[in-house]
Amino acid sequence: MKQLPLGKSGINASTIALGTWVLGGGTTWGDNPDDAESIRLIQTALDLGINLIDTAPAYGWGRSETVVGKALKGRRDQALIATKCGLWWEDKRGSFFADFDGKPMNRSLRPDTLQIEIENSLRRLGTDHIDLYQAHWPAMPPDKTPVEDSMACLLKLRSEGKIREIGVCNVSLDELQEFRACGTIVSDQFRYSMLCRDAEADILPFCAENHVATLTYMSLEQGLLTGKVGMDRVFRADEFRSNDAWNPWFTPSNRSRVLTMLENWQDLLVKYDCTLSQLVIAWTAAQPGVTHVLCGTRTLSQLADNAKADELALEATDVQRMRADAVVLGAPA
Repeated sequence: MKQLPLGKSGINASTIALGTWVLGGGTTWGDNPDDAESIRLIQTALDLGINLIDTAPAYGWGRSETVVGKALKGRRDQALIATKCGLWWEDKRGSFFADFDGKPMNRSLRPDTLQIEIENSLRRLGTDHIDLYQAHWPAMPPDKTPVEDSMACLLKLRSEGKIREIGVCNVSLDELQEFRACGTIVSDQFRYSMLCRDAEADILPFCAENHVATLTYMSLEQGLLTGKVGMDRVFRADEFRSNDAWNPWFTPSNRSRVLTMLENWQDLLVKYDCTLSQLVIAWTAAQPGVTHVLCGTRTLSQLADNAKADELALEATDVQRMRADAVVLGAPA
């Protein structure tokens, strides 16, 4: 498995990383995963050379972190743990963000809540340090903590050895620059796929120029770009993929257009002897500024499939062809 640096940290992480949001379960994903299978999945990822494991307290109200911690017991030195802070539900501190599984979630980068969060994460993960600690979302009004105050707390945690490096997620370019002005930020995690290319306008070129690692999520668009979500698939109203505001590509009309685009790449699957998942992950990894691709995985077969994308080296003409097809596809209707 190829590895690239996490910014200027000196830490090398696998270019294909394991995202564990789905392992937290809940109505977001429409099912309740088996923790024993999730543990086996994470351990198999390590066997395949995937050393970057991304999680967060908000994934299943701590469940994902707990599962990751159990999976890494006895193998902690083989993994880089990336977890997050800033989504808070223990009381009313912070600013309301959204309801998850019927429970209100706030954004909070207050030093007092950060101090509680780090201890909770260390306990759930069964470790004495976190390799990459990321602000899950920036603070927002009315309880908007100044970035310098949040960073001062994170830098203190780093000096205490509880975290090795600091990253951010879901920030605008201005917010990224504000964080960087207060201390070293080694990575930026954000949504990016061939169907959601907003980051190409500013975030990706900035990160490339300033040697900030990028961790892209939803690069397979929650399975849509695998070609396995057919027109007969029906999602429950409370599932994440039924949320048209977040991912309108799953509406029947848009899904049909995407599936047609994917069908037109059958010759590429033959040429590279690969699956659609591998082709799309390889395309994502080939984009300027992309260093690490987070792949959420439910099964061992999906994991093995995704990991093999690391072996693909797409020709420039094919990368451009796929981009052109995605551009022609346009925005979701």
